[in-house]
Amino acid sequence: MPHLRAGSARALARLQGRVTARDRAWQLEIERHRAQGTSASFLGPESLPWDRFVRRVRLDDTARRCFTTLEERDPETADWVRAYVDGVNAGLRVTPEFERVGLAPGRWEPWTPLAVWLSTHILFAGFPAKLWREEAARHLGEDAVGLFAADGPGTSGSNGWLVSGERTVTGQAVIAGDPHRFIEDPGVYQQIRLACDEFDVVGLAVPGIPGIAHFGHTGTVAWAITNAMADYQDLYRERLRRTGAGVEALGPDGSWRRVARHTELVRVAGEETVEVEVLETERGPVVAGGPEGLDDGNPDGTDDGTPLALALALRYPPRVTGDLGFSALLPLLRARRVADVDRAFDVWVEPVNVVQAADTEGGLLHRVAGRVPERARANRTRLVPAWEPGHEWTGWHEMPRAGLTDGVAVMANQRGPAVGLGVEFAPPHRADRIRALLDERRKWASSDMSAIHTDTHLASAAPLLDHLAALDGLTAGAADLRDRLLRWDRRMDADSRDAARFAAVRSALVRRLAAEPAFAALTAPPAYPEVLLPWLALLPRIGFALEHLLRAEELYGIDRPELVKEALEEVAGQPAARWGDTHRLAPWRALPDPSQEAPALSGDHDCVLCTSAVPGWTDLAARGPAARYVWDLARREDSRWIVPHGASGHPDSPHHHDQLPLWLTGELAPVVTDWARLTKESDD
Repeated sequence: MPHLRAGSARALARLQGRVTARDRAWQLEIERHRAQGTSASFLGPESLPWDRFVRRVRLDDTARRCFTTLEERDPETADWVRAYVDGVNAGLRVTPEFERVGLAPGRWEPWTPLAVWLSTHILFAGFPAKLWREEAARHLGEDAVGLFAADGPGTSGSNGWLVSGERTVTGQAVIAGDPHRFIEDPGVYQQIRLACDEFDVVGLAVPGIPGIAHFGHTGTVAWAITNAMADYQDLYRERLRRTGAGVEALGPDGSWRRVARHTELVRVAGEETVEVEVLETERGPVVAGGPEGLDDGNPDGTDDGTPLALALALRYPPRVTGDLGFSALLPLLRARRVADVDRAFDVWVEPVNVVQAADTEGGLLHRVAGRVPERARANRTRLVPAWEPGHEWTGWHEMPRAGLTDGVAVMANQRGPAVGLGVEFAPPHRADRIRALLDERRKWASSDMSAIHTDTHLASAAPLLDHLAALDGLTAGAADLRDRLLRWDRRMDADSRDAARFAAVRSALVRRLAAEPAFAALTAPPAYPEVLLPWLALLPRIGFALEHLLRAEELYGIDRPELVKEALEEVAGQPAARWGDTHRLAPWRALPDPSQEAPALSGDHDCVLCTSAVPGWTDLAARGPAARYVWDLARREDSRWIVPHGASGHPDSPHHHDQLPLWLTGELAPVVTDWARLTKESDD
């Protein structure tokens, strides 16, 4: 793990950039290309949909705007970011992955870290879910919006808990948790220590971004975040028309206004270069459709014989304000007390997070941080018409604050302090389970927290098990399976055969529900861009809303007991396996490596050990704990952390996957801060 020391914050930023480039050159260049929409030039046609989206959403241009704003308002931070970029450019080198695709390291610009941050989080708030709600309400009625509301694999969540000193053996607070993201190799979090004359901080950095944003410990104060599940991005239906060489959009005042337009070329390895038309209305960049409508060319109206076609424009805070919140990063490193962390997060923009912090003087913090626009309720739930008044942004919400209950605060993406800022939240199972575990004893030590990280109890199994209990007329094999599942301890352990049987019945039921005629209209979504389609996929929607669908008083005339019975009978005739036989880790790699072993996993989507598969589709888990941490305020040296793979992005490094065995078993590595105990392994 990199432990870096320099004489000043600026020199340290350059060192962080240089070391990150040496450890993660391939990963950094993948992120740079993804952020500027050029990844298909060497990864091929599969990356083209993402590059199209990035160009159309004007991500790189937004990053440039935000860096210009940073230079004007906060020149010290802008210079600090430049120093990081200088270090990256000095440290980039060719690795075997570059040679495999014939790519040479490029040059980072001062705004590239901002572009990487935007690229990482542009889909974080899940604005494509509004497309699903639109379709579900259109075909099934308004009640379907709530019925299908669930935290699915297209979003990112986290577990986080703060235990105050009154509930610990040391009398000082402990903060613990794990961010849930798509598991990537190399990982999305980098364990690092940053020390200079001003500060000495350990934490989890995002490769390509200077400082430590999400999870850090300065020695006297520590902080961590979870996704607040806020809604801060809007999708507007646009009516567009071509006028000679230009394009116009119909605004809320009834007038036609010129749309910013240009074209860009996207190179694709092995195929022809693709031209992308980039349009931006007064609401924001057009991310789907255009003057000719969606890709199926289906217009939604006419005006004096002129086609008025459907397009969708995205409005998101950094594009509107030119501010990405990077001014929070240096103050976080310099923080000494909770009040310092609090002030730093006052300028946070996105993603909107719930922050938990504690200091050695007993200070505690539990608040929401970010920027959420004030606008009509309809904007938050569905697509809204750009040509009708009443959908404008009118200001910014004040960020809510919360306290602790009996010395504990738990946030796991459930309806918590950010409830007034969002639409869909995670089910309460993870949060309820964490609090129940914490209530089992009065005093906790930081060394006890890994048992909470790895808890596999699945509370969301109850509705399906209730349906199983009510069945009759079963074959002998199905009756035996039903009885086994009703005796099951509801733990999704990798070596559990009953967990595997439950998951198999669940998947069989999800597939049957998805095949019901009542849902047929949702099997073929409109011709939206490919990047947005995962949010409209029917099978995952049913899988992650299954407990709601089973508990609903009536479900569109579907005979649920009969489908449950059929699913049970199907699985009863199958050989028994263990959950870990099919529930395996499937990390994302820019260059897939079939030789990499897929290790068995415990856990499930609604377990505290959140290793998300997609019921009915696959048991493989692409999403899970991208890191685990325990921040001890009594002694920073008693803190612990782990990442899924290792500190190095180089396959030939001994630290490439050396943390994977610990991560799989729930163990944590120590946080070492004594310089005398560190061994220099780098060659310069």
